[in-house]
Amino acid sequence: MGLTNNDIFKKLRVAHKLRDDDIVKICALVDFKVTKSELGAFFRNENHPKYMECGDQILRNFLNGLIIHLRGPMPEKKKDTTKNKNTN
Repeated sequence: MGLTNNDIFKKLRVAHKLRDDDIVKICALVDFKVTKSELGAFFRNENHPKYMECGDQILRNFLNGLIIHLRGPMPEKKKDTTKNKNTN
């Protein structure tokens, strides 16, 4: 059986030594709101009554925020005006 989104989330949290506050801030970088109680539900044991599956949207937003957190925001692309000009 493969890894679930919850497993991936847990492994990334441990690998990057992130606390719940850090994860909330990382998600905020991509305008995605998640609470500490939601995070606690993702990191619980599957047999726990308050366990919640981590959906694709939550993991995707966390990963996008983690990229910004680690690399910084993407620089704006400069418009190249020479492409449309005929140089003949």
